[in-house]
Amino acid sequence: MKKYPALFCFLFILVDISAQKTVTIPAFTAYAIPAEKEEDALFSKKDHSLQWKDAKQKIEFHFYVPNPGDIDINLIAKSAENINLVSLQSGENKYTVTIPPSSTYKVCKAGSLHITQSGFYTVSLSAANLKKKFAINIQSLQLNGIDSTQIHFNKKPRRNAASVHLKYPVNDSNRITQFYNELTVPKGFDHLHSYYMACGFSRGYLGIQVNSEKERRVIFSVWDAGTESTDRKKVADSNRVQLISKGDGVIVEGFGNEGTGGHSHWVYPWKTDSVYKFLVTTILDTVARTTIYTGYIYLPTLKKWKLIASFKAPKDGKYLKGLYSFNENFSGVNGQLERKAYFGNQWAQLNNGKWIELTDAQFSGDATAKAFDRIDFGAGVENSRFYLSNGGFKAGNAYLGDMFTRTANKQRPVFDWTKNADSAIQFKNDIAVIRKAIAAKKIDTTGSTGGVYYQIIKEGTGDLVNVNDTVTVFYKGTLLSDGSVFDQTKEKPAVFPLKRLIKGWQLGLSVCKVGGKIRLIIPSGLAYSIRTMNTSIPLNSIMVFDIEVIAVKR
Repeated sequence: MKKYPALFCFLFILVDISAQKTVTIPAFTAYAIPAEKEEDALFSKKDHSLQWKDAKQKIEFHFYVPNPGDIDINLIAKSAENINLVSLQSGENKYTVTIPPSSTYKVCKAGSLHITQSGFYTVSLSAANLKKKFAINIQSLQLNGIDSTQIHFNKKPRRNAASVHLKYPVNDSNRITQFYNELTVPKGFDHLHSYYMACGFSRGYLGIQVNSEKERRVIFSVWDAGTESTDRKKVADSNRVQLISKGDGVIVEGFGNEGTGGHSHWVYPWKTDSVYKFLVTTILDTVARTTIYTGYIYLPTLKKWKLIASFKAPKDGKYLKGLYSFNENFSGVNGQLERKAYFGNQWAQLNNGKWIELTDAQFSGDATAKAFDRIDFGAGVENSRFYLSNGGFKAGNAYLGDMFTRTANKQRPVFDWTKNADSAIQFKNDIAVIRKAIAAKKIDTTGSTGGVYYQIIKEGTGDLVNVNDTVTVFYKGTLLSDGSVFDQTKEKPAVFPLKRLIKGWQLGLSVCKVGGKIRLIIPSGLAYSIRTMNTSIPLNSIMVFDIEVIAVKR
């Protein structure tokens, strides 16, 4: 099937020579400047008319005209008060419109608009006399002298800009365990009620939002299993995602109305023109059919990664699929404003450890875009980064379904989990937990070194272990939280270069002699920290290792 440009698809409608010469643009497509509060009743629930009561607000109508010509403009309105005067302006044309007192809607003549070239046009209304009491109901804007088939405007009450996506095509045979992306919102495009999503996948999404004039967030959500789309209370426990861990200050709760699931957000004042790095990782349990999804953000000012949250998804056990990004305007009160974001340096890691760079993306849109209710959206490539734009009533520049390719920059992501954004706070919390367990005599210790608590169970007869040694050991690893065993040797000892092991082993074994046995209680920051390792080791876990040093090789 042939695809048509997002902007001009509507022009292919058959034009009848007897087409109506009057176009009526409903008031429910208009916007208040400044925008109304979401709880304010700007529009009547009964007839969708605009109830204009704030004389300090302007009202804007937007529409697209493809051909030159002259248009007469009328305002269909009514007012129960004394005569109201309204200034109507489009471009350099400015008229005064009188709204007479009436209980029914009247045609209030304004003036004419000369169209010199195709494009979007704006009609702006403002109160001409601020001293008088002001209350006007507007039903519609009427345009005379132009075929109804020769103009485009949003015919539905939903005033949100269309959501637009970039889908990163990856062969289904690839077993993807991690998805990395970088996101930048340019200055002036970070409007209220915007969601810029970097790492989307078939089960969830990770990105940043503008939630109020004073608050911005990092959002990470994972959907429940099942078919319930609205009320999470109706979701069976066997279908609910389960929180495994979260970063300091992160709020976790459930969500509904767009599917249901586990939601996490962290209030963070992210800035425009800054590059933010995002990562989603997975740990699969194919037997239990579960997948642990974990979301992270890299904070450029701290130069550290931060854990947002980790969720276990039931009825899953699958690798990452359906990788994508999007721009969303999640409230229509300011849907006339343009959002824009750059997405660059996308990578995916396979289950064999190999990283592949994602340099292709396919442009797509939501139902608003597909129905061409809104046509002001686009996508492309600039400076080896993809971009998405939506809103602004500007000419679209892309086809739905277009493929884009950026230049590979070969900058594979690098991670240092030992110094994460919450490491100092987590270390303090871990030490408090360890000391509480010691005080309660749940564990015993001989001393501590570098933050690692230890107990010498058997004094060795050989030399002290050195960090540069290769050690031969028997060991058993358990979680301090519940005593569960996550790893251990069996009949044969294990052989490791000590320097390749976690920091807690390097510090703790330095007080043990060859032939000795030692118990190490290791804070999470000196173990696996916020890394996802396997289903047996939750993030930020305090570990207990019982180790017998059989031999060392210098």
